[in-house]
Amino acid sequence: RNPDGYVDLRAEQLQALLQDEKVTLVNVHVPYEGELPATDRFIPFDQIQNRTVELPDKDAPIVLYCRSGSMSTQAAKVLVGLGYTNVYELDGGFNAWVAAGYELLYKP
Repeated sequence: RNPDGYVDLRAEQLQALLQDEKVTLVNVHVPYEGELPATDRFIPFDQIQNRTVELPDKDAPIVLYCRSGSMSTQAAKVLVGLGYTNVYELDGGFNAWVAAGYELLYKP
């Protein structure tokens, strides 16, 4: 965990985590610019504190991502502040995901 209380993941770490665990994958980027294939929820980063009803229990693993990592970092800090204890953030966002050779979907 970093000093803000959440875990930064590289794209390769997220790929492994998605294979091994049941995590809730949340795209927090606005506006929509694409998504990782296993995305479970779409919650704008600036609305996350008002939409926690859409998230699992506070101790369940939640992975946040956006395009570059900026919006997901903000959302991760909010969730930690609300008492979520198993928050992950995709470092570099889906730009890093694509750079690592993984697929990005676009569903207009």
